[in-house]
Amino acid sequence: MKHARIAYAGAVHDATEHEGQLRLADGRLVPFGAVVWLPPLAPTPRPRTILALGLNYADHAKELAFKAPEEPLVFIKGEGSLIGHRAFTQRPAEVKFMHYECELAIVIGRTAKKVRREDAYDFIAGYTVANDYAIRDYLENWYRPNLRVKNRDTCTPIGPWLVDRQDVPDPMALALQTTVNGKVTQSGNTRDMIFDVPFLVAYFSRFMTLQPGDLILTGTPDGVVDCQPGDVVVTRIAQIGELVNTIA
Repeated sequence: MKHARIAYAGAVHDATEHEGQLRLADGRLVPFGAVVWLPPLAPTPRPRTILALGLNYADHAKELAFKAPEEPLVFIKGEGSLIGHRAFTQRPAEVKFMHYECELAIVIGRTAKKVRREDAYDFIAGYTVANDYAIRDYLENWYRPNLRVKNRDTCTPIGPWLVDRQDVPDPMALALQTTVNGKVTQSGNTRDMIFDVPFLVAYFSRFMTLQPGDLILTGTPDGVVDCQPGDVVVTRIAQIGELVNTIA
């Protein structure tokens, strides 16, 4: 099932996809274009932990002239960076290079601590599409991107759907694609991840407790280009959805 979180008629609603419309909890059907899309995540009683992978596709590491990492390169993002489908991402006026990153995002479904790799999928609620923008002007080290590169307000669109884990039989065989103003600029497949979905859940849960609603952004393939104000960036992942974002 595809789940969404939206603002409509002065209230926030959880909704599901139903024959090309949104079905609210009270049964009403609402057109996609009549709502404000929010990140498709339930609120949590604590700050949400967002773990993001760097250089998790060998072709992207090569694109940046780096050797593929031997263990996950990870940084933490704040929840304030998240925005929804069809929202606007602010490009600072002075920057020279800002690029998208189409990523499969794992949403944790239950408390995970010291999870075995073979049990990892049992701890996943589902998957969504993330677009993890980076501003290269501020980059000092690809292995440890600083806050101004990766932790900016509006710079992590996510959604539109949270797709149940059971509806994605193999998350390691999903095509990814990005278009900018309708032109394909990035293509890849999750099978090319260096560290796959079950490995990542097991790896992080070895030394930290993952809680329901936490996110793991799994990295991006090669093909990133600079985005300018007015550009419409669409990040697509097969079986998960199509996330639309505009640069402002």
